[in-house]
Amino acid sequence: MYQPIRPSRSDFVPIRLHDYHVRLWGEPAPGRTPLVLLHGWMDVSASWQFVVDALPGEPFVIAPDWRGYGLTTAAPVDNYWFGDYLADLDFLLDHYAPDRPVHLAGHSMGGNVAMLYAGIRPQRIRRLVNLEGFGPPPAGSADVPARYARWMDELKQFHGGRMALARYDSVDGVARRLMKTNPRLPRDQADWLARQWSAEVAQPDGRRAWRILGDEAHKIVFAQPMRVDDVLALYRAITAPVLAMEAADDSLAKWWPGHYTLDDYHARLREIADCTVVRIEDAGHMLQHDQPGAVAARMAQFLDR
Repeated sequence: MYQPIRPSRSDFVPIRLHDYHVRLWGEPAPGRTPLVLLHGWMDVSASWQFVVDALPGEPFVIAPDWRGYGLTTAAPVDNYWFGDYLADLDFLLDHYAPDRPVHLAGHSMGGNVAMLYAGIRPQRIRRLVNLEGFGPPPAGSADVPARYARWMDELKQFHGGRMALARYDSVDGVARRLMKTNPRLPRDQADWLARQWSAEVAQPDGRRAWRILGDEAHKIVFAQPMRVDDVLALYRAITAPVLAMEAADDSLAKWWPGHYTLDDYHARLREIADCTVVRIEDAGHMLQHDQPGAVAARMAQFLDR
């Protein structure tokens, strides 16, 4: 099994009625800009371990488990709102970096949070790295009624017990699930990550099972679609230099073929004053797992400029 080179330590921070779990690597120091890493949908902060291990020097790294993920706890809810991630991040930075800007990096949903936050609080971000946080596909006002209907239908499915996440008979089953989702993930890393991504629980019949450390309510669509015009307004407000990493596999071609393309995404990025796009070869959407060394090298080179 994979053995971390830089083991993390856990911190718990009260944020907006949540007990936020935060992984920390390294120590704060004068002149050392904190690096804040934001994980994506149905993921956990430990997902960054392989990148952190490949970073040069002695960085001080902060990585939260978003609300409803990992070891972050709160009272149960039946759906989530995107704006809450932005506010949670603002409170998190108040705790760890109240009087200094940070380097901010996010993957997928975490990349979307990072991009929008950098436009809302530009003074808090020194440099920004976005790993496959593409933002929303185009949607118009005509889509709104169906979106709200879908949200309400999924709430009913959730309360009817029809959105439960799968459980596994062993941690090995979780590791196999991770490798099935991402065939590039090495077995030793999958074995380690499975133990961070899930927890052992008792079943009603007394048997033990492993459940994913993610709330089923995250499967429910956001009620309000994000408008591209609003996203672009926030992109234009970003003052930090941005490094946009994308995988060679072209995730958008798989998710929204012909509807939202890499060319469309690149056109959005041109709204940012200072943005560089780099491609990570031999990688899919989980590029921080597929090529952690390449991601860390690109990130370190950019942050040290």
